[in-house]
Amino acid sequence: MSAVLMISAGSYLPEKVIDNHELSKTVDTSHEWIVRRTGIHQRHQVAEDELTSDMAVAASNKALQQAGLSAQDIDVIVLATTTPDDTFPSTASVVQHKLGITQGFAFDVQAVCAGFVYALSVANSLLQTGMGKRALVIGAEAFTRLLDWEDRGTCVLFGDGAGAVILEVTDSDTDYGVLSTVLHTDGRYRDVLYVDSGPARGSVGKVRMEGSEVFKHAVEKLASVMTEALEKANLDADQLDWLVPHQANIRIIDGMQKKLGLPADQVVRTVQNHANTSAASIPLALSEALEDGRIQPGHMLALEAIGGGLSWGAAIVRFGRP
Repeated sequence: MSAVLMISAGSYLPEKVIDNHELSKTVDTSHEWIVRRTGIHQRHQVAEDELTSDMAVAASNKALQQAGLSAQDIDVIVLATTTPDDTFPSTASVVQHKLGITQGFAFDVQAVCAGFVYALSVANSLLQTGMGKRALVIGAEAFTRLLDWEDRGTCVLFGDGAGAVILEVTDSDTDYGVLSTVLHTDGRYRDVLYVDSGPARGSVGKVRMEGSEVFKHAVEKLASVMTEALEKANLDADQLDWLVPHQANIRIIDGMQKKLGLPADQVVRTVQNHANTSAASIPLALSEALEDGRIQPGHMLALEAIGGGLSWGAAIVRFGRP
């Protein structure tokens, strides 16, 4: 079977930054309360005229530049988002057009915060079955557009941004690339994290969450799915170089670090600067760690996320080209 390599990553963050002190002027909260409960210090917010597709294109161009490729080298685009530009067509098709790509195919995936892991798994499968040579896998969210700014339990948690990675098929025998992916959904827990409306109900709606319930499920389910992903890749946790987790809450990230027995300096943490950017958070964190030199070609990465659905998943990837 062909190997599917992850060869680059790029990211984009909107210019506007809202720190906790600014939020505390309009919401009954404080910098200390937010940091103690979440680890978040600030978040980015899209401009009024900025769309999810705009952020996705910016992140994609950086990933293409890092890989030394042009947009015409891409056959497949899988975009994970909860905040599409329009109900239809897919935001992925808009990104395809804005990048000037006319070949191949493009579509969206919706699994909220787990969306990037889902998109990665789908794109990996498509490339393995010969549906293309290279795929652009994107997580992009204008999540602040879904927030109730009077609900301190949710509005302090989320931010906007985009991240993208490029996958490439190789026929060579290698232990690089996407080594395993595992996905789960359990709709019984829909009501612990959801948006309270949608097109079929006649409006966009706002994010609603039972924070303590989400936290309870998160560490348990993420630890379990990571065990599955490691076993599927025939690896042990001590063979990992980096945990690149969904950046939702510092306590969940710390809990996963302890479950895996990893030292703190082998975990990528960006939640303090970006907040929870939903499907964008893993590729944003990955891109940042590549840019500052922490992640190097050949490093073994563990990716994991949980979001509304509840949906959760994990992937093991040896980054780069052999």
